[in-house]
Amino acid sequence: MSRITRRKFLGLTALALPAAMAVDSSAFETTTLRVTKLQRGPGPCRFVHFTDFHYKGDDDYAGEFVRTINELAPNFVCFTGDLVEQASFAPAAFEFIRQIKAPVYGIPGNHDYQSGVSFADFAKAFGATGGGWLPDQTAVLPEYDLELVGFGRRSVHAFTQPQAARQILLMHYPQMANGLGRRFDLILAGHSHGGQIRLPLLGALVVPKGVWPYEYGFYETPGGPLYVNAGIGTYRIPFRGNCRPELTLITI
Repeated sequence: MSRITRRKFLGLTALALPAAMAVDSSAFETTTLRVTKLQRGPGPCRFVHFTDFHYKGDDDYAGEFVRTINELAPNFVCFTGDLVEQASFAPAAFEFIRQIKAPVYGIPGNHDYQSGVSFADFAKAFGATGGGWLPDQTAVLPEYDLELVGFGRRSVHAFTQPQAARQILLMHYPQMANGLGRRFDLILAGHSHGGQIRLPLLGALVVPKGVWPYEYGFYETPGGPLYVNAGIGTYRIPFRGNCRPELTLITI
């Protein structure tokens, strides 16, 4: 649940913004990507996690995000929801997904469901990369003895017996890590945007439902180790404070 009401959030924002700006002069650069490195094993498998694209027509930024992923040269890429908010932006967003030079595996977020875009179109775009669209499905990567498990409408009822030595769960809502009924080697999630505005010591001023207490970063949860990515897009408030957009480069 949210830490504070949205009304309080709007009131606090006027006070919070100068403080956040004092911490990081680039904090309000909503298109200044950063790459966070997460080491979960000795390698050699390296992959990128991104989430919450919320593509709204900024082609320059989308192109930069694709170039950054391609320069990292991952073995594959994981996406954990909210590609678009409106169906009109979906065709262009899919074109950027197709430009990623590695297999992209993804699951939907709440806005993907609400957009009305056919999941067949998602499957076609993600499949074109050599990856797949995985709500309520899995993908086994035998070369890494790894299984990607996609969280969908069936929730935990879609989970099957492990088909590889390691399982990574792709999930949109971080809070759901508390009720999975089994443990995963790694859980990747989004939805929170890191709060978009973060204050030193306090963290996010507000987060959406389905997040708390897993607002941003690495956590140990009942379902396994969880990384909540800050996302690369914005929602409602078109800026970020002390919370730059993020790609996560993970080594396992």
